[in-house]
Amino acid sequence: MKRVFFLIMFLFYVTYAFGQFIDTKWKVMDFLGEAWFADTKNIIGKTQNFYKGWSKGVFYSCDYAGQSKTYNSYTPDEFLKNREFYLFKKLKVNFIDEEIFVHRITCNGTKGFDRKVMYPFITQNNSNKGYYVFEGAIYILEY
Repeated sequence: MKRVFFLIMFLFYVTYAFGQFIDTKWKVMDFLGEAWFADTKNIIGKTQNFYKGWSKGVFYSCDYAGQSKTYNSYTPDEFLKNREFYLFKKLKVNFIDEEIFVHRITCNGTKGFDRKVMYPFITQNNSNKGYYVFEGAIYILEY
């Protein structure tokens, strides 16, 4: 009986501890807002890949050089009330009624000058969409 209990607890902990995954190939589908200096023709249709310690894409790359990923989670209401994410409310991004994950992806690099950060990369439970704020636009990605 103890083994069954510990197995169930372990499986619950493992699924809960990993949160939202992002390790896949994302394709930039569209954008909302103002692109400012970015040429959207060079962004729309391009991809952003993440796999463990490796990333390559239109917004961010890290070749096994100390990549780490963290996230904070919000309800859709909490997220839209957060002043940091006002652009999503302003542009009326429609989220499903599921938990939202705000990812911070960093790359230490091999030298001090090649450190990088991709923030905020936003995903949601039960959705294949991701959002990335770059300059004055929100880019919509799908996998």
